[in-house]
Amino acid sequence: MPKIADIEGTPNKNALKFILKEPLTWGVARSYDNAEAAKDDPLASALFDIDHVTNVFYIDQWITVTQDGDANWQDLAREIADPIRAAPAASAQSAETVAAASNALSDLSPEDQLRLERINVLLDDEVRPYLQHDGGDLHVLGLEGNILRIHYQGACGTCPSSISGTLRGIENMLKTIEPDIQVIAS
Repeated sequence: MPKIADIEGTPNKNALKFILKEPLTWGVARSYDNAEAAKDDPLASALFDIDHVTNVFYIDQWITVTQDGDANWQDLAREIADPIRAAPAASAQSAETVAAASNALSDLSPEDQLRLERINVLLDDEVRPYLQHDGGDLHVLGLEGNILRIHYQGACGTCPSSISGTLRGIENMLKTIEPDIQVIAS
């Protein structure tokens, strides 16, 4: 059972980041935008059963929960803490449970696979650490020609700055290696 080490605010006033003393996953991100999507994940389902919870994102030793803006965080954080503490730690999960889902990006041509690898290296080095620090992340949904489709996760999913300024910053940074790229958030 993971113990909560700390709770941090994020730039998104409707999201809180819970820092854990032990990992929930071994590098596998879990991101849910609604209860239906989370139905097969006991932790996320328990969190969506709490009024006002609108998004759940977790990986390794942290979990970000987003609310609808109508709840008092002090009260809601206490409610959220119970399912987090009751969740099995990664060390108690089987390798089958922890395995990542197959990646839909495997249908890319070898050239596009190389492009995507370069893009992901840059995202891993220059973008994801900052998003993760703020309780979020981004997932690459696809690369079609010069269009890179991404999905913001966790606190970033409903943060106004991620939809505009951060998105343009990511696109401008990626243009250093892919001059014609367009980044679209879904």
